[in-house]
Amino acid sequence: MSIDIAKYPTLALAETPDELRLLPKESLPKLCDELRQFLLSSVGRSSGHFASGLGAVELTVALHYVYKTPFDNLVWDVGHQAYPHKILTGRRDRIDTIRQKNGLHPFPWREESEYDILSVGHSSTSISAGLGMAIAAEKEKQNRKTVCVIGDGAITAGMAFEAMNHAGDAAPDMLVILNDNEMSISENVGALNNHLAHLLSGKLYTTLREGGKKVFSNMPPIKELLKKTEEHIKGMVVPGTMFEELGFNYIGPVDGHDVVALVQTLKNMRDLKGPQFLHIMTKKGRGYEPAEKDPISWHAVPKFDPSTFTLPKSKETGPTFSKIFGDWLCEEAKDDSKLMAITPAMREGSGMVRFSKEFPEQYFDVAIAEQHAVTFAAGLAIGGYKPIVAIYSTFLQRGYDQVIHDVAIQKVPVMFAIDRAGIVGADGQTHQGSFDISFLRCIPTMVIMAPSDENECRQMLHTGYHYQDGPCAVRYPRGTGTGAELQPLSPLPIGKGIIRRQGEKVAILCFGTLLSHALVAAEQLNATVVDMRFVKPLDEALLLEMANTHDVLVTLEENAIMGGAGSGVNEFLMHEKKIIPILNLGLPDYFISQGTQEELIAELGLDSTGIVNSINNYLAK
Repeated sequence: MSIDIAKYPTLALAETPDELRLLPKESLPKLCDELRQFLLSSVGRSSGHFASGLGAVELTVALHYVYKTPFDNLVWDVGHQAYPHKILTGRRDRIDTIRQKNGLHPFPWREESEYDILSVGHSSTSISAGLGMAIAAEKEKQNRKTVCVIGDGAITAGMAFEAMNHAGDAAPDMLVILNDNEMSISENVGALNNHLAHLLSGKLYTTLREGGKKVFSNMPPIKELLKKTEEHIKGMVVPGTMFEELGFNYIGPVDGHDVVALVQTLKNMRDLKGPQFLHIMTKKGRGYEPAEKDPISWHAVPKFDPSTFTLPKSKETGPTFSKIFGDWLCEEAKDDSKLMAITPAMREGSGMVRFSKEFPEQYFDVAIAEQHAVTFAAGLAIGGYKPIVAIYSTFLQRGYDQVIHDVAIQKVPVMFAIDRAGIVGADGQTHQGSFDISFLRCIPTMVIMAPSDENECRQMLHTGYHYQDGPCAVRYPRGTGTGAELQPLSPLPIGKGIIRRQGEKVAILCFGTLLSHALVAAEQLNATVVDMRFVKPLDEALLLEMANTHDVLVTLEENAIMGGAGSGVNEFLMHEKKIIPILNLGLPDYFISQGTQEELIAELGLDSTGIVNSINNYLAK
């Protein structure tokens, strides 16, 4: 059932930006109020990213009001904050389908709308892409404008600085808007954040944020300013120095929740020449008290009733793999001060909150800086410590060169705890961890493990942590485990698999948590099931045994078939001149869209029913 738009009379008049631009400026505050309430109602029904969108309502309205979208380029970063953008660009009636199978994409997506000029999902890309668009627009000579929106978390990434450095040199007409809510997904960290925090410490900016007043109202007396340190005064008085040194004309900070003032500011800036930088202050979760007070918990939400002001209690299920990892970290660190855990800005998602509190001296959140995280870990390992990089599969892609050059070539013992491997689900193409086995398997010296359940995950983490002959990786999925009983920690023999079910004719060689589906399928087929455990090194002796005692081998993994663990099995058996039919099951050669993990695994034929059908079809050829 769709939301009754009649309850939102002003919003009803602005289904598209063209309609929005017909409204008088005086009606925009009312529109923002209605848009915020509509967002509350729709996300309550759909689940999804939440607090960021609440904070970006006024900015979104102002941008579409001033700029001639889609002719002008409006480039969003990450896209957590893009729900209001989708509501105002012809997708209002479908917003409650967001992140669902066959519904709206969770992030701006080029194939979905002409207003989504850049498909996004990961941070810090907007300025680079926007610079390319701005230079293209200059060559086109049609007065097309380009605006890039980036958050204060995303701007700490190296890529954002590389882009700004180039923009200052190339000097096209473009506007970068820093949407500063003092947050990334998690709490902000780092020296840059400290610099930006100077802006918020005096009465001037406190008043701005809490009362929504104009930037320069209630100026503190000079005597109070003089009490501050010289550095602090510099930070308050000339906050834009850093951006001006990069070649931008800095304006701000301005109140990001005063839509009329924002419209005026943007109109003034629209025709300015060269790179412009507008710094706006917003509050993540604005207009919904629980989200304002706890923006981390409300960053992304399940389906909920906004009128209750609480999130629903999660159903009693087993521990997530992330929690298994976090608890293991604490268990291992208790007896080992050499353990160092590193995360690029996702401690909540990676199960590291407890560890960060119990072992603060051994915990490093390096902000959104995946490349740095990897090389920093290499440095710690060279310095005699034992680093663990906790990172999502798709985020590790950003640090790939560093994995090769700074870790693997140098054979330093860094362990990668790779979360969100395989099908992630609702966040769609940008977040499915489809490729880590493929891109790690080809790196010499790398050991790769894929646990089949939460107990095996613990044992593998323990094994990898104590492996000192080079780098290793343990990849595990999002979500809860299988309910396996947790055993005391004990290292596994490197490169050894284990037979979980003895059958005949068909042997299913499973890498990872699809094992539970394989065992059900095997009952119907009377097949052998092997928990391979190690993608690299492969258990070659066990592979030869399976090839000698079965008619068909089936490899099963939650990774791209191309270059995956199955490819490794094929390569080895061909090398041994062991000619046997092999069926490789895994993720197909296309980007997998949004939906629940269960829906997608079934659709891809990787549940027990799909495995049986695939094997029977193969046997029938």
